[in-house]
Amino acid sequence: MNANEFVARYIAIWNEPDEALRKSLIAQLWADDGAHFTPTTEARGHEAIAARIARAFERFVQPGEFRFRALDNIDAHHGTIKFNWAMEPVSGGMVQAVGFDFFVLDECDRIRADYQFIER
Repeated sequence: MNANEFVARYIAIWNEPDEALRKSLIAQLWADDGAHFTPTTEARGHEAIAARIARAFERFVQPGEFRFRALDNIDAHHGTIKFNWAMEPVSGGMVQAVGFDFFVLDECDRIRADYQFIER
């Protein structure tokens, strides 16, 4: 498994306008019992994860204002991946948010747990 490619696929989900494609990608990256956690949200299973990502997409990406991208600090070992990401204006300018994600993968290299932290 290539961690850089894995994270690129993960980030693409958050920017993907096609809901059906987003759900298909979620099924490829997350284990059936996978979960996504933030300090205020817990989404368990593909449907709940899809709803969580759809809310972020509708709020930040769909209006055409922002996009998400991974920063160049991806690292992985022993079934885990960590990296930072940024939410930046599509038109350029100052990054509006930076976050940190930590994945725990299952034996098939799918996300069992995604812990997301907002750093600024």
